[in-house]
Amino acid sequence: MATPRIYSPHELHEGASPELGKEYFTYIRDVLRLKEGDELTLFDGMGHEYHAAIRDFSHHDVRLDIIGKEDIKLPDTHITIAQSLPKGSKMDLIIQKSTELGVSRIVPFISSRSISRLEGTRASGKTARWRKIAIEASRQCGRGDVPEVSEIRSFGEMLNMPDENALRLILWEAEAERGIREILTDEKHSSADNFFIVIGPEGGFSWKEIEMARQRSFISASLGRLILRTETAPLAVLSILQYEKGLFGTLKEAIS
Repeated sequence: MATPRIYSPHELHEGASPELGKEYFTYIRDVLRLKEGDELTLFDGMGHEYHAAIRDFSHHDVRLDIIGKEDIKLPDTHITIAQSLPKGSKMDLIIQKSTELGVSRIVPFISSRSISRLEGTRASGKTARWRKIAIEASRQCGRGDVPEVSEIRSFGEMLNMPDENALRLILWEAEAERGIREILTDEKHSSADNFFIVIGPEGGFSWKEIEMARQRSFISASLGRLILRTETAPLAVLSILQYEKGLFGTLKEAIS
């Protein structure tokens, strides 16, 4: 059986004896059925893994001994996906699969044609849920970091979020001149390592929104002839970026 992997956002060091807390007590003892002396791995979401052994179980707590530390090389490429809120639970899937595909940050936002509109405590509750999904997906897929999931933004707020040096793309089904591959292989953008990609809702973007984005240096781009569902588009563009930037198939670099 593979060594279980647990998220712990606290700074640790060799020789420490941290307590995981009651939130992991039942999972480790009753679900994983681990015992004193069994080993597990902690990751802090910042590029470090800690090899640990269970010292004891007490008072609904789990105490560990840290016996080693390993630094995980994080990608040099930074990818933000700004996703217009989709219907139902589709965002859960987008968060999970985007995490597996190496997204660095996810920005949920509301556009003019968004059907789902979350506000107040409902919005805060959803954001907290999405952050937990990102943590679990990072744990499961072996990532050394956890992507940031921002608070829900308005369309205008989202357009102001990219870093100054980010390549800004907004996917638009009506774009007839520039495909994403042509943009990525263009000499002007071939060295880009910071991307901010905007995905629209089920009904797409309005002309006004596309113009707003272009005024903020966004390039409208097509993913091809087929119109993808809003939950499929971010996964497609992440896969394209990962391949074009050489992040797929680099096993030696990933473990060095």
